[in-house]
Amino acid sequence: MTAERRVLVLNPNSSESVTRAIDRAVQSTRAAAQCRFESVTASDGPPGIVTQEDYARASTLVGEYLERNVGEAQAFVIACFSDPGLQAARNGFPKPVVGLGEAGLRAALALGQRVGVVAVADAAIPRHLKYWEALGLRDQVAGERALNLRVDQSGDPQLAFGPMCEAARRLRDEDGADVILLGCAGMADLREPLQQAVGLPVVDPCHAAAQAALAALEQGGAP
Repeated sequence: MTAERRVLVLNPNSSESVTRAIDRAVQSTRAAAQCRFESVTASDGPPGIVTQEDYARASTLVGEYLERNVGEAQAFVIACFSDPGLQAARNGFPKPVVGLGEAGLRAALALGQRVGVVAVADAAIPRHLKYWEALGLRDQVAGERALNLRVDQSGDPQLAFGPMCEAARRLRDEDGADVILLGCAGMADLREPLQQAVGLPVVDPCHAAAQAALAALEQGGAP
């Protein structure tokens, strides 16, 4: 690991418990041996990014954060599944910026052909589907099923694991998914038990984004 490879991971919601889950996930990746990941919370962000209003507010916060901190790291991760502010950041921003949603979907497609997404809430699904369409990957998404919990509850094993298993099984059995993608940054701790429960590969987007940030740095900074 070199000091030059510092990656700032911004959770654009205000939940410290989600940031801790993100940090545990990125620190457990192979990339963490080669980069110094630092996870931070947008304390003035919405408690979760579910509605379009939440997304718009988070997009503004992400842009302001990147502008203030452009000289503080060699790459940045937007640690929200909806990737607020990602496209704007890539227009002229001089450092690689990785979004959880895009990184997670591309990692899932390396493991299967039909991705089933476990979303945090029904309200987020239409935005996700529009995003997959914009990426040209909508046809590879088998479907999305929601937990309908708060974002800060999405990684709680007592509250979330049962609904998560139900959502993943419906994605597998009814929608034809052959790989499951966790659709919220706070779900990372439940990836392995979910994979064991449903018998399909399960991708955590925090892991995927960490690896994508390292890859961007190794490719000379291309996002």
